[in-house]
Amino acid sequence: MTDAARPAGRDPGRPAVLAEQVEGYLLWQARVAEAEERARAFTEPLHWLTGAQREEIERHYVRDCLTRARTDLQRVADRCRELRGEYEERYRLLRMRCVALTVAGFAVAAVVALLLTATAAHP
Repeated sequence: MTDAARPAGRDPGRPAVLAEQVEGYLLWQARVAEAEERARAFTEPLHWLTGAQREEIERHYVRDCLTRARTDLQRVADRCRELRGEYEERYRLLRMRCVALTVAGFAVAAVVALLLTATAAHP
């Protein structure tokens, strides 16, 4: 990932980022092991296959499973980025509204204070 594409605070040397990378690696390895297990289970009842045919079918099965898993993960990651952008925009608008309301509240309070002091000075 280039520095321009890396989100702020995502320095690969930080322990939290490293932990996320290790977790991702371990999860992917679990996915690989699961695909291999399913491939063996798929070819097990096919007794007429030669050893080479069985291995080739298992390789194709694993490759297909992992391709699908990668596509699914990419789709989820893309959606997460979309949601993050949407929520950041909503938060930015909410923050602007809060600041505007706070400024308006102070302005109203200042006007009321000025009116009260003006009326108290001139009975």
